[in-house]
Amino acid sequence: MSPPNFDYEKEIWAKGRIPAGVDEAGRGPLAGPVVAAAVVLPDDCIIEGLDDSKKLTHTKRVRIYKEIESLAISYAVGIVEPEEIDRINILQAALLAMEISVKKLTTKPDYLLIDGNQRTSLLLMQETIVKGDSKSYSIAAASIIAKVTRDSIMEEYHKQYPEYNFKGHKGYPTKEHYEAIREHGPCPIHRKSFRGVL
Repeated sequence: MSPPNFDYEKEIWAKGRIPAGVDEAGRGPLAGPVVAAAVVLPDDCIIEGLDDSKKLTHTKRVRIYKEIESLAISYAVGIVEPEEIDRINILQAALLAMEISVKKLTTKPDYLLIDGNQRTSLLLMQETIVKGDSKSYSIAAASIIAKVTRDSIMEEYHKQYPEYNFKGHKGYPTKEHYEAIREHGPCPIHRKSFRGVL
């Protein structure tokens, strides 16, 4: 499959609107926050190797993250913690994280390109794109910002709770992670509403 391109954004810029790509990281893990990012890129932006964050190595993601930081017109992250995830459910928490990230942008978009098939409650024009991080340049950029941000949060939590090896699996439901929960019980950043945690 070809890498993401700027077709969606160019169409929106051509209509005089400002597009922002929006994506999240961390819906599947048993621990830690869900993190979303919103990114507004200039319409002539070129970032070598930009792709869906899941297709990139950690080293490449960090390099591209730094490029997005320096080239983006605006970018922001939204973070929803495990307690809130347990209270409102993971889908609502992911959408809330997206909404927080969009509201924090310093350049206000008037058109959102959202990865997946769920719209936010924001009163902005928005388009959902399934596998958007493989199709849209700014969604791919948002996926990298969200993933790198969440990974660094989980690496910090690893220092607090080394017995779970969060730096190794970032809270995802690996065999090793389930075994650590069985041995030590859940810690304060575990999502208590997720199967296999309690």
